Amino acid sequence: MFLPNSFIDALADYESARYVIFGVPFDNTSSFRAGSRWAPDAKRQVSANFESYNPTFDIDLVDLPIYDAGNLETSALVDETLQNLYEATKDLLNDGKLPIMLGGEHSLTFAMVKACAELAGEDFGVLVLDAHFDLREEYSGFRNNHACVSRNILNQVTKNLVSIGIRSGPEEEWIFAKENNLKYYTADDVESTGIVEILKEALEWLDCSQIYLSLDMDAIDPAYAPGLGTPEPFGLSARDVRTAIRTLAPFSMAFDVVEIAPEYDSGQTAMLGAKLMREFIASHAKAEEKHKL
Repeated sequence: MFLPNSFIDALADYESARYVIFGVPFDNTSSFRAGSRWAPDAKRQVSANFESYNPTFDIDLVDLPIYDAGNLETSALVDETLQNLYEATKDLLNDGKLPIMLGGEHSLTFAMVKACAELAGEDFGVLVLDAHFDLREEYSGFRNNHACVSRNILNQVTKNLVSIGIRSGPEEEWIFAKENNLKYYTADDVESTGIVEILKEALEWLDCSQIYLSLDMDAIDPAYAPGLGTPEPFGLSARDVRTAIRTLAPFSMAFDVVEIAPEYDSGQTAMLGAKLMREFIASHAKAEEKHKL
């Protein structure tokens, strides 16, 4: 069940919508700075700042079928919240919607990936923009901790996963990634090789037509995005992440923006997250428009 709220330019009703935005105000496994539970509504509030027209794609968001379902009801228990999110995502996908989740912490991504994979079958991959590997088997007593999300995806859903922006993790995670031939690119790789080439390589490696795209905002350097649960310096630029979102959106069957903790800045991280979400919608809509021609 969803509780009502509103995102600027989300003017469609559910039946006619292609894009369904919803928040999941949950951060109960946060390990450093809690507060991402406030991010869904923070992103909604700052979205009022933006013009609806996107000149890059010649798309006006007010003309797109976007619906804001409000916030998902959450539990104090992470497992119960993930189950609720999994079921809600399945319903959205079965109704032909593209789910866009406003987190909330990164543990939530697992439930949506699981639902997408069940629908997509073998022709499916996951691309995560993140500063951290998130490869722990458990953390703080939880297997469904935000620090375990990529490990859970690999163990329970698919090995077809690429991470971009990595620059932090305990030694055992780096060893695990190398020993298991995981595909990842560090922030330094992006700087030296260039985001366009990195994205080309990542898509070739995934070799699928449908992906789940997850943006943990700490992939971005905290100079651009300081309001985070676990900020990590020397990250990706905001422009590089925008390029990634624009490039990957046409392949995406669902998208999330997670780990913004709005109380730790003056609104700029929520602003950036909301803008990147709008870039995702515009890019995806333009690709679908071209496909129909």
